[in-house]
Amino acid sequence: MAIRTKQWIAENMKKLMLQKPLDKIRVTEICREAEIERPTFYYHFKDKYDLVAWIFTRNAFETDVLSVESAAKSMNGMRQDYLFYKRAYEDNSQNPLWKYMVEYFVNRYTQEAMRILGVQRLDTKLSYSIRLYCHGAVGMTREWLLEDNITPAETIVEMMFFSMPEGLHKIFFR
Repeated sequence: MAIRTKQWIAENMKKLMLQKPLDKIRVTEICREAEIERPTFYYHFKDKYDLVAWIFTRNAFETDVLSVESAAKSMNGMRQDYLFYKRAYEDNSQNPLWKYMVEYFVNRYTQEAMRILGVQRLDTKLSYSIRLYCHGAVGMTREWLLEDNITPAETIVEMMFFSMPEGLHKIFFR
């Protein structure tokens, strides 16, 4: 039931973001659009930024971050939801989506590297490489989404994997 409520709130947030930027949307409007009370919203999300991050994370969770096909499918989904992601990326408030994205992918790649290496913790250089790669990949995804109407998502993912720091590439693509 909680997942359905979250999805309902998310769908209504996306509708609002078709009409105006994230910084112009208030929790009161989200509640009115979703026909819920404020306590219901705050039971599921701490604020509207947490809601936007949940929408992103829910979509990204299904993505195999080491597969060109899967990552490209996710990016194509972002393109289909263009206005939502455009407005989320344009938001430079206290909790912009890109920060959630970087944190999410740093955690995903860190967990994957620890699993492959059979360790409980990564060394500082490897952790730095993951953070560097994730910052770059999120930035290039933003640039692709907002400025590039030509390059296929598959090509972008291949270029990201090609540009991955050598130490990471050896771990993930032996």
